[in-house]
Amino acid sequence: MYSFKSRVRYSEVDKDKKMDMYSIINYFQDCSTFQSEDIGMGFDFLESEKKVWLMNAWQIVADRYPVIGEEITVSTWAYGFNGMYGYRNFIITDCNDKVCTAANSIWVYMDTKSYRPVKVTEDVVKGYEIEEAYDMDYAPRKITIPKDLTILDNFPVIRANIDTNNHVNNGQYIKMAEEFVPGGFPVGKMRAEYRRSAMLGDLIVPMVCENDDTVTVVLADTNEKPYAVIEFKK
Repeated sequence: MYSFKSRVRYSEVDKDKKMDMYSIINYFQDCSTFQSEDIGMGFDFLESEKKVWLMNAWQIVADRYPVIGEEITVSTWAYGFNGMYGYRNFIITDCNDKVCTAANSIWVYMDTKSYRPVKVTEDVVKGYEIEEAYDMDYAPRKITIPKDLTILDNFPVIRANIDTNNHVNNGQYIKMAEEFVPGGFPVGKMRAEYRRSAMLGDLIVPMVCENDDTVTVVLADTNEKPYAVIEFKK
């Protein structure tokens, strides 16, 4: 397990002084990036191999959201590789070692020359210490899109959305989707499925379905073809 300690900052909380799914995902991304850098499999290694890890799916369960000033520990570990896929858990614990938030994530190993998925090589597998998967109810990777979607006004991808892979960062889709969750809706669980990459200048068309305990947000192109599907549950 790889861990780092932090303290929740003002810039990471919402109007209720609590972290949200977007800030949690940022911590998780930082943690996995730190681990890869520290074991020599970070950006320089991936660039030399002409490879990249792309996020395919998130599943996050929040028992509670850490609050401003709270000391937390963010941890991650790989629990398996299969073909082109890598599987990784994350947790955030408080100062009493109680888990606040847990996550499952599925990643795809891509060749940056062909931009096609490739099998994870043995040297990459050996670089990560495989540990036991976290004890949680694992949801399916794919999210079923509801039929009764409301199409809302589109908006463009801006530079602030773009990461080192020159496309919209996976956390930015969550930030976009959170805008369509009604105020007062208590998000306890979130799933995200990433289907395509949006680029700078692309138009995002939000399509939303809300019922008693679930808000589904489809972020699509102007032909209503999804970039990402995000599901928020109470």
